[in-house]
Amino acid sequence: MLDEEPRDRAGYESPLDTPDEHDVHHEDEAPHGPSLADDLLALFEDGKTYAEAEVAYQKSRAGYTANRLKSAVALGFGAFGVLHLALIALTVGVVIALMPLVGPWIATAIVSLTLIVVGIVLLRMLKKRIDDIRAAFSDEEK
Repeated sequence: MLDEEPRDRAGYESPLDTPDEHDVHHEDEAPHGPSLADDLLALFEDGKTYAEAEVAYQKSRAGYTANRLKSAVALGFGAFGVLHLALIALTVGVVIALMPLVGPWIATAIVSLTLIVVGIVLLRMLKKRIDDIRAAFSDEEK
């Protein structure tokens, strides 16, 4: 149902099917829409906003990588230390095992194998952290 008479409403414009002579624009009216200067200013502001967002993203990515790198270095030193202790234990165990030739071999094997397993677990954790760092700089999405 169409209104026959326009009511007093804010922003009311004539119906869409009015003849063109009712939508007459006077030549002394200001042009409608934004000017070229307004468009250029908006483009500049959008570019500035994009640049700020890109800088924030790169800072976030660098922080993530630094965090992963710290833990990767710590795990690398841990793995190196544990494997080093395993080699020391193996060497001392072999020396002790050569003396009586019975009991110390089993003790040396248990200690050495345990330390080697711990070292391998730490190395696998190190590899995962390094893969995370590589993925942060990769262009491919998972």
